[in-house]
Amino acid sequence: MPGRRRVLFVTDLAYQARGRRYCDEDIFLTSRLRDDFDIALCHPLDAAALMDAFDVVVVRNSGPVLHYQKEYDTFREQATARGTRIYNPLSGRGDMTGKQYLLDLTAAGYPVIPTIDHPSDLRLLPEVGHYAVKPKAGADSIGLAFVPREQLDGLAYGDILVQPRIDFRYEVSFYYVDDAFQYALRAPDPERRWVLEPYEPTDADLTFARRFIDWNTLGHGIQRVDACRTREGELLLVELEDLNPYLSLDLVSDRTRDSCVASMTASLHRFLDPHRRA
Repeated sequence: MPGRRRVLFVTDLAYQARGRRYCDEDIFLTSRLRDDFDIALCHPLDAAALMDAFDVVVVRNSGPVLHYQKEYDTFREQATARGTRIYNPLSGRGDMTGKQYLLDLTAAGYPVIPTIDHPSDLRLLPEVGHYAVKPKAGADSIGLAFVPREQLDGLAYGDILVQPRIDFRYEVSFYYVDDAFQYALRAPDPERRWVLEPYEPTDADLTFARRFIDWNTLGHGIQRVDACRTREGELLLVELEDLNPYLSLDLVSDRTRDSCVASMTASLHRFLDPHRRA
């Protein structure tokens, strides 16, 4: 149709994610976005070769980039050099660029699980039974291990992060399109991260989540703030997902789902035409 913008929707429909169906979510999203855009789907390994024919590249459930890091780096470099519109924009400061932000937020005093990457900083971590050790470039719990404190000195520091293993009550995720809150979901069982239920956040919860949205300064796109509720009732940031956060749209009400899709559609229009009222 003349005048409609062309969207290259990047997704790995075959990726086997624990507790999630990437393919279902992206089939649904593209079926709804097609009302406003001309859409083609492609695998992340094909994005760089195809993107010049489209007005915008939407990166959705494309899987952990560590499985294709070289190709992803090439995609970013070529998109930047060509001025290609990427949604989410490549300026994100969260998981889009690895886990460095956890160190930055810890140093800046934000409410985040304390994170260090050098043995000289072990003194900054609270005394607990076990500690989480994860690669800086990790995702989807790949490479995650738990070790007792007496083993921390023998770790191969450089490409890893160390955090105390938090005894939390539950995890909760806050979902945003641009800087607008959409909904929240809670995982009541700490052992079942992706068994989620709707959660009604308090004003304090939203103030917590908004601090990280503001810190990220991402003008457009989809973000998910993952947090855990400690036994003392405090929320601590677990992850700030700004590359390809799964939305769990199958777990929200029809009204909430429709509202989120409408928000994403309007966001894409604004991204492509900043003067458009959407």
